[in-house]
Amino acid sequence: MSDTAEQAEQSDRVTGTTGTTGTTTDEDRALTRRARRTAANRNAERALARFAFTDPLRERLVFLQEAAELYDLDEPSDIYGTGLVEVLEKRVAALLGKEAAAFFPTGTMAQQVALRCWAGRTGNPTVALHPLAHPEVHERDAFSQVSGLRPVHVTGEPRQPTADEVRDFPEPFGTLMLELPLRDAGFLLPSWEELSALAEAARERDAVVHLDGARLWESAAHFDRPLDEIADLADSVYVSFYKSLDGLGGAAVAGPKTLVDEAKTWRHRYGGMVFQQFPTVLTALAGLDRELPRLPSYVAHARVIADALREGFAAAGVPWVRVHPERPHTNEFQLWLPYDPDVVMEAAIRHAEETKTALFSAPWDARGPGLAVTEVSVRAAGLEWTADDVKTAVADFVVRLEQESKGG
Repeated sequence: MSDTAEQAEQSDRVTGTTGTTGTTTDEDRALTRRARRTAANRNAERALARFAFTDPLRERLVFLQEAAELYDLDEPSDIYGTGLVEVLEKRVAALLGKEAAAFFPTGTMAQQVALRCWAGRTGNPTVALHPLAHPEVHERDAFSQVSGLRPVHVTGEPRQPTADEVRDFPEPFGTLMLELPLRDAGFLLPSWEELSALAEAARERDAVVHLDGARLWESAAHFDRPLDEIADLADSVYVSFYKSLDGLGGAAVAGPKTLVDEAKTWRHRYGGMVFQQFPTVLTALAGLDRELPRLPSYVAHARVIADALREGFAAAGVPWVRVHPERPHTNEFQLWLPYDPDVVMEAAIRHAEETKTALFSAPWDARGPGLAVTEVSVRAAGLEWTADDVKTAVADFVVRLEQESKGG
C-alpha cells in the first residue's frame, strides 16, 4: 500500500468497541464511509487530482503496458539489480548530479540504509530531523527499532528548522535529515537561502546532510533551481518513484559511489535484493519521462486553485478558511475549515456523489475542536479547472456542508 493510501486508511478508520453480532461499530462505519469516498472519487467526472494507485487493476496493467512501449523490450530483463534496474540507477544519479544511485523497493528501507551507512562513517548514530518527518510519524520507529539510529528533534515548531536551531542544537549529531517538502506541516519548503544556510550549519558541526526527497521532484519549481543544484547541497538524497511520478513503487538513494556500494550491501541484508523488478522500474522510468516534465505546471496551477478556493469559501459565507501555505510551495497544500471533520467528510463525499465532481478527495483530520484539515493535490486532471470552476464547485460543496452541520 502506498504512503498516501496508508494514511488515508488510517485517517478514516476510527477505533471502535467490539460489538455483539448485528451491532455496527465505529470501525464498521468508518470503513463504509471510506468505501463510499473511494467509489465517489473513482466515479467522478472531474477531479483536481487522480492518483494512479487508486485505479482498478486493469488500468494499472494498461499503464504498465504503455510504460513498456517506451523501452526496448528485446533487452535482457533484470536479475537481482542488474539490467533495467541499473539503467534507472544511472538515470537518477545523472538527474541529481551524484556519482551513483541504488534502487530500493521501498523508501522506508532506502532511508534506513542510507542513514545507517552515514552513521558508520561519522561514528555517530544520532539523526537530527523534524518530529513531523516521515520516519517519525509513519514508520513505527524503524530508525531506532531496526537500524540502531537515534532520532533527535531539531525543532518542535510546525515548519522547517532554521540554521540557528541546527547550529545551536545542544548535542552532537552525525546526520541532519531534511524532508523536502515537509509534508505533515503543509508540504513546506525553506527558501533557497534558508536551505543553503541549513546545509552550511550542519557542516559547521561536522555532520552530513541527507535529503528526504520523496517529493523532491516537484520542489524544483519553488527553488527555481535544477534538481542537481538542489541535491548538491546534500551528501545523499532519497527519491520516490510513486508519490509524484505514478510508478508502481520503488525508491532510490543517490550519493557518493562508496556510500552507494555499501548501501547495496545493506539492501541485500534488509531483504531488498528482489529477484526481478522490471514492472516497477519500467513505470519509474516512464514517470521520469512523462510526469517529471509536467510537475512545474502542476505547481503553478496549484497556486491558481489555492487562490480560487480561498475566494470561493469567502464568497460562500464560510466565516474562516485557511490555505496553508498561503502560496503553495508545491502542487500540494493543506486546507483548514472550522467544522467537525466528520461533517466535512460527509459533505465532501455527498458532493462527489451528487455532482460527479471530486473537489476534496483526501480524508479530513481533526486539528482541534471544530477544526478540520485536508490535503489538496493538483495533478494533470486539475489543469482543466479554471478559477471559476473551482469557485462554482466550492459553492456547491458549501451547500452540503451547511446541511450536514445542521444534521443532514
